[in-house]
Amino acid sequence: MSEIMTPMPFDRLMGWAIAEYREQGRIFGIRKEKFYSNAGGTTLEIFGERIASPIGPAAGPNSQLAQNIVAAFLAGSRFVELKTVQKMDGDELRACVPRPCINAEDEGYNVEWSTELTVQQAMEEYIKAWLAVHVLAAELELDGRCVFNMSVGYDLEGIKGDKVNGYIDGMRNAAETAVWKQSVAWLWENRALFTRLTEGEIDAIPARVSDSVTLSTLHGCPPQEIERIAKYLLEEKGVHTFVKCNPTLLGYEKARAILDRMGYTYISFDEHHFQNDLQYADAVAMLRRLQSCADGRRLAFGVKITNTFPVQIKRGELPGEEMYMSGRSLFPLSITVATMLAADFDGKLTISYSGGADYFNIADIFAAGIRPVTVATTILKPGGYERLRQLAETLEPIMKAPWQGVDPAAMKRLADSLPDREEYRKENRPAASRKTSLPLGLFDCFQAPCREGGCPIEQQIPTYLRLVAEERYDDAFRVIAVDNAVPSLTGTICNHACQSVCTRMDYESPLEIRGAKLLAADAAQEAYTAGLTPPTLRTGKRAVVIGAGPAGVSAALFLRRNGVAVTVLEKRDRPFGIVEYIIPGFRIGKDALDRDFAMAEKLGVEFRFGAEAPALEALREVYDFVVLAVGAWKECPPIVKEGQEKLLDALAFLEESKQADCKVPLGRRVAVIGGGDVAMDCARAAKRAPGVEKVTLVYRRTRDFMPADAEEVRLALEDGVELVELHAPLRYLDGKLHCEKMKLGDWEPGGRRSVLGTGEEVVLDFDNVISAVGARVEDSLFRAAGLELDGRGRPSLSAGCESSLPGVYVAGDCKAGPSTIVQAVADAKAAARDILGKLGLSHDFVRLPEPPALETLYDRKGVLKAACKGSADGGRCLACNTLCELCCDVCPNRANVRVPVPGMRDHAQILHIDGMCNECGNCGTFCPHDGNPYKDKLTLFWSEEGLRDSENRGFYPAGDGSYLIRTEDGQVKTVSQDGLPQEWKPFVAAVSKQYSYYMV
Repeated sequence: MSEIMTPMPFDRLMGWAIAEYREQGRIFGIRKEKFYSNAGGTTLEIFGERIASPIGPAAGPNSQLAQNIVAAFLAGSRFVELKTVQKMDGDELRACVPRPCINAEDEGYNVEWSTELTVQQAMEEYIKAWLAVHVLAAELELDGRCVFNMSVGYDLEGIKGDKVNGYIDGMRNAAETAVWKQSVAWLWENRALFTRLTEGEIDAIPARVSDSVTLSTLHGCPPQEIERIAKYLLEEKGVHTFVKCNPTLLGYEKARAILDRMGYTYISFDEHHFQNDLQYADAVAMLRRLQSCADGRRLAFGVKITNTFPVQIKRGELPGEEMYMSGRSLFPLSITVATMLAADFDGKLTISYSGGADYFNIADIFAAGIRPVTVATTILKPGGYERLRQLAETLEPIMKAPWQGVDPAAMKRLADSLPDREEYRKENRPAASRKTSLPLGLFDCFQAPCREGGCPIEQQIPTYLRLVAEERYDDAFRVIAVDNAVPSLTGTICNHACQSVCTRMDYESPLEIRGAKLLAADAAQEAYTAGLTPPTLRTGKRAVVIGAGPAGVSAALFLRRNGVAVTVLEKRDRPFGIVEYIIPGFRIGKDALDRDFAMAEKLGVEFRFGAEAPALEALREVYDFVVLAVGAWKECPPIVKEGQEKLLDALAFLEESKQADCKVPLGRRVAVIGGGDVAMDCARAAKRAPGVEKVTLVYRRTRDFMPADAEEVRLALEDGVELVELHAPLRYLDGKLHCEKMKLGDWEPGGRRSVLGTGEEVVLDFDNVISAVGARVEDSLFRAAGLELDGRGRPSLSAGCESSLPGVYVAGDCKAGPSTIVQAVADAKAAARDILGKLGLSHDFVRLPEPPALETLYDRKGVLKAACKGSADGGRCLACNTLCELCCDVCPNRANVRVPVPGMRDHAQILHIDGMCNECGNCGTFCPHDGNPYKDKLTLFWSEEGLRDSENRGFYPAGDGSYLIRTEDGQVKTVSQDGLPQEWKPFVAAVSKQYSYYMV
């Protein structure tokens, strides 16, 4: 596969736009419903021109090709910062850019810095785009007033050279360029293709494509060189000039402190760029001189805040050793730089902004007097270019106010507010990637990651979210109960892995999926249970479940619901095991457990409490199937290495605390060793004990690497629990906990950093220490029964949780150690399905309501919206199993396109276009599957050479109705339509006949 992008000639660019609009109501994937026209008519003056919106793409992947710029324009951009050109270009530059080159899974990173085209090609792309946006504005009746802003770098010699100098001149007067003449001639010859475009409008397109430059400088560029270049642009070229400033102006200590305070402690960088880059005091003096120079020539001058920030590659985010950071982690750095300059220039220095701008902050940025505002990372995320419309509409009402300069006080308020704004703190998104283990298929790939990849029991999440949003609680609960035997329990304390892969995570925040489930349970579970009756037995076979924890209750319910007689033996006097006896009451109340237990009872499950289970051999003589679901109750291993006072075991403490309603004597100072959910429960319970003044979590790593759910950590800290990081306990003696101070080491394959001892010992005073480093499974039951065990003493099981003894199953925490409640339910579901399969009984199902209308879902795409507590939050659901197209959204080059194919399952298939792809990797980042659309989707090639150089499955139209194809086994051959692989035929036929504008 080649990373070389192939620019489209103007006739093909316009032909594609016209045909796609006619056939699909889109242009380069942007739906006509999302075209932006500035209904209020407000405008803003910049560089002596009026523009209809002060936002657009920053110099980067979204402003590199003509189709990218057209897409951005249609969605709302009216200030386009064109991708940087420099003397190194084309093949020479491409050889320096590793692939993939973009990673925007949370904050953004890239390892590319200027256009991969030649400078000549870049100029031609920008001129074609300029003509195209003016033509489409007229044809579609959009407000087309816009500014294209050049970006050049990185040294004076290169800028004065023929390439870049010729580029600047050509952009200032495109009329004499060959591409302008050819493109305008095509417009005149093809006027009949348009319905509204007039001859006068063609004549009126300005040949001055750009009269402004943003100077981009590489890190380490000497201050004198920056000033020489800026003066050259002002004095010799006579163009309006912005100078990009780097966040290194803050100094190392300040930059490090800001990122650490916001939770980005893992971002690595050293001091060398701060030492070698322009220093702040020198920058202020230089900018004053340049401002005076511009004023004398009546040219606009200002700064662009900020360039991307260089950081070290430590976790394999991208190839190489250093990358450039952008997005929400850059925002506090950039705003701080802007605040400093606003204060020092008393608001009289024009500031153009880019650095983590998005829907949630753009109004604050603009209202403070900063303009224009360009974006990169936000439009590389799901929703893509269409996010621009919301940004433009947000600024419309406040564009009316005349510019009075930058308001230093407003900037300071904004900067000071950031540590308290959840959306910019790393804890708001602790999980980096939403990718699941689901394979990416060639076709029919639309799946909801919350269900298929995130939820162990594969609940029908998009369906019940929609029903809850419509306040159809009875219907929603019926859908939930199909897969979930303990909905109140999981609606309260599930670890909600579904939310960590929710697509809305890449918009703003995941849907409140767990909360929606609880809403349905609160509203409808009791009525649902009242209507249950024990189903008729469908077989004479019987099952017994040992243990009435979440796994045992669930297995029993699933089996009895489907006509199997089930008895549950539980040695304690109440159901739900760890949840009932261990998890504190402030996390889950008895009413939730009673509701879930009532469902199983009403369906006819026989429960025997206070009943010790006979030996497995005896059980097998009475029952046809045995499900072992006895939990993990064995106390955790010793955590300290030498002579110790007795530490309190976490489970024993929590059980005693729950029985005593947290009134357990612990002394004044309590330590909890560990960083998991059980440790958080211990700490919060201890904080409620009488006489306790201080509870401290002692953890050997840092908060960033705690295995506990981020929400549980936050709740513990809100309760007043303190955290001591990087302390490894050694011994506890005479009320003193001796610890070794640790330091973080290199990154480990699992995504955490190793810890290394420093040899320094510290002593902390505590009246009691609770060890919460994980309970264990008591494996004597398995050994006595003769079950085959693995090397770690865990039972060897099939996918259906069946052990080496036929008919004997293992489910829940006893299977492999403490896990989540929903995983216990998943084990129970797997075991029940396996048993039902052996009995020839089908699992029940519910007919799902019709999916939401596609138009409704399309309207939600690209629109950011804060989460809502309550049923309304389901209105943010994107129903990814019905509509995905994320790989189309996030591709800056539009190289992934949707193809509606009659007769195929999904409403549209995904086609990858090789000639438009530069292997940036962005589609792979956001595809929820374990795959990369740019490699794994059926590929249309624009040349035979492209196909032969690739490893992708795909086709090249060779003429005369034949195709050169590459098949799954790597064979390259020429075939007719009939000779195509069977599953390809309708797809290739649709591309060839209905969407031929995708082809050469």
